Amino acid sequence: MSFVDQSRRPSPASMAAVIGVHAAIGAALVAGLTVSGAMPEIVNKIGATNIPVPPPPPPADPVELSTSESMPTIVQAPPTQIDINPIDTPFDTTPIPVPNLPTVPSGTTFELPTPTPQPSFDPVSAKPRNDPARWLTDNDYRPSWARRELTGTARFRLEIAATGKVTSCTVTGSTGHSELDTATCALVTKRARFEPARGSNGEPVAGSFSSAVKWELPN
Repeated sequence: MSFVDQSRRPSPASMAAVIGVHAAIGAALVAGLTVSGAMPEIVNKIGATNIPVPPPPPPADPVELSTSESMPTIVQAPPTQIDINPIDTPFDTTPIPVPNLPTVPSGTTFELPTPTPQPSFDPVSAKPRNDPARWLTDNDYRPSWARRELTGTARFRLEIAATGKVTSCTVTGSTGHSELDTATCALVTKRARFEPARGSNGEPVAGSFSSAVKWELPN
């Protein structure tokens, strides 16, 4: 078996390549540093004029504030007391003379008239409850009166109680014959019936009734 000694040395081609790479990197760096010289210069030139500036004014003197101006003064008013009691205002008065009233003698009194009550119901007089034509008839004419031909008109007034009953009879106009006058009151008092009169309050009261009867000879 034979061994061959191998030695690794850099070849001229690889060395040339490395040198070329380094040269290219150096050229690039140099070119990059000179790029700013290749850019056009952009400068805006503005014309300027020197303007004189006035000196600043001197500082003002400090104003000292007095104590009265720096702090406001607080004034407290005393509490107001209100008197609620009315004040009597004097008025000038003039005495007025009062006339003397007449004296009333002792034992003398004044009576005021009693007012008349106003009726709340129209008063109604007594009125017959049966037919007045039947109070006297031809049968009441006696034969003795017929023989003497006694005739005439008798006027009378009846007093009516609150019950409607006839209490009395008075002849106000005579026939001229006492027999006929007496018979008139006796028969009417016996036969007449009445509705009682009514007062102002509507209750039954006593009243009166006036009428007349004519005595003639029967047929």
